[in-house]
Amino acid sequence: MKKVLVGTRHGFLAALGAALALSLATPAHAAPVTTPHTPDSDITVEVLAANGSGCAPGTAVVVANPDKSGFRIRYFDFVASAGRGVDTTASRKNCQLGVLVKVPAGWTFAVATADYRGRARIPAGATGRQRTHYYWQGSSESSRTEATFGGPYNSYWSAEDVAPVLYYLPCGQQRVLNINTELRVEAGTATTVASMSMTTTEGDVDTLFNLKWERC
Repeated sequence: MKKVLVGTRHGFLAALGAALALSLATPAHAAPVTTPHTPDSDITVEVLAANGSGCAPGTAVVVANPDKSGFRIRYFDFVASAGRGVDTTASRKNCQLGVLVKVPAGWTFAVATADYRGRARIPAGATGRQRTHYYWQGSSESSRTEATFGGPYNSYWSAEDVAPVLYYLPCGQQRVLNINTELRVEAGTATTVASMSMTTTEGDVDTLFNLKWERC
């Protein structure tokens, strides 16, 4: 897969895999040397900024995965709704987060995939839409995904964004990952209220960013 440095114009080639022939003198029980795919030390993730109608202060948290494979975002009050008796401003909710992943020395990473999950109650005649746009601070490279659900739909929903190119942070630098998510619901001809959320009672993951690590 192609890999480039965020904020630079020049890409770098993936390291070429090479098969190392064992010497005849090597003992039969000797194990091959392997390079870990994740850092030995823990990673930390923190929300530096949270703005928008979908993430009032204290309603969005970010947690690093124990296995260092990525981090997850939990939203506790991110719901859009539309229909009879519902204020028109409730039909669109958004949240922009500024997330900082503190990278252990000697490592860099890229976002490989992003998974978004929630709950939708969309009656016949209504539609719900989720959009997410994320990008590194100071970089023109970005990733966008959109999922649309037409009624009748009453279940959990999920969407996946697979990065076509891995954009790695320059070694030794730390930048903020801006994540802008929007929910929009249109009542259309529905006679009951339609709603869509970034919250779910299935497990503890609403948004999951999976990371690809590389040694510097």
